[in-house]
Amino acid sequence: MIRSAFLAAATVVFTLSAALADDMKLAVTTSFHNSGLSDILLPAIQEDLGLEVQLLVVGTGQAIKLGEAGDVDAILVHSRKAEDAFLDGGFGTHRREIMYNDFVFIGPESDPARILGSGNAVEVLKALEVAKMPFVSRGDESGTHKKELALWGDAEFDPSAFGDWYNSVGAGMGAALNTASGMGAYILADRASWLNFGNKDGMELLYAGDPVLFNQYAYLPVSPEKHDHVKDDLALKLEGWLVSARAKELIDDYKINGETLFTFNAK
Repeated sequence: MIRSAFLAAATVVFTLSAALADDMKLAVTTSFHNSGLSDILLPAIQEDLGLEVQLLVVGTGQAIKLGEAGDVDAILVHSRKAEDAFLDGGFGTHRREIMYNDFVFIGPESDPARILGSGNAVEVLKALEVAKMPFVSRGDESGTHKKELALWGDAEFDPSAFGDWYNSVGAGMGAALNTASGMGAYILADRASWLNFGNKDGMELLYAGDPVLFNQYAYLPVSPEKHDHVKDDLALKLEGWLVSARAKELIDDYKINGETLFTFNAK
């Protein structure tokens, strides 16, 4: 009886261990998650690879920190400067581009700052600064926040010197869009999150198209030399799937109201 109970317990432990061997942690941006694409990709990954990917949905800055601490096995982010610093610090093994979309400026349909028809992103920001209409910044060190700050720098403005019209909310993309909608404010967002955003009443995409608004997403496995507990084999297995023809089909075919949210460009 005791031996049977022991064997049963051992079987349970083995089964659980086998299951746990096929799961990994991936830190992803809120913009990627808010787009709804993760709901398309994760079931396909589990079906094709038998791999359960546990998402930690954070901004790029926090994803980088999770990778540096070895709390995840890989990261999927969109801020090249931060990614390069991650690799230079030895925290990642390499960087693999997966897909892209673009950043867009959203604002009230009435467009009181008159950014519609601007020639480029710098003109947009100059118009916003002159008008001093409410603007929502994510303020969370995310890839979107880093891009916004870089754009203000290109326009030769320092957001820390702005008045009450500039609202830094320290939130993810969905929450920041909701705040902007509630305030009738302008905001920089990624196109995918905007297209999947459900609270569009009174808000409109007012500017897009400047090449500087290009938004590349990249996959970086965490280095097992820094953290020997990370599941590098599973991270590489996932990478192989993310650059496959199957992933390309799912990413390129994911649309909302006929509009493409991401374009696959893995090589």
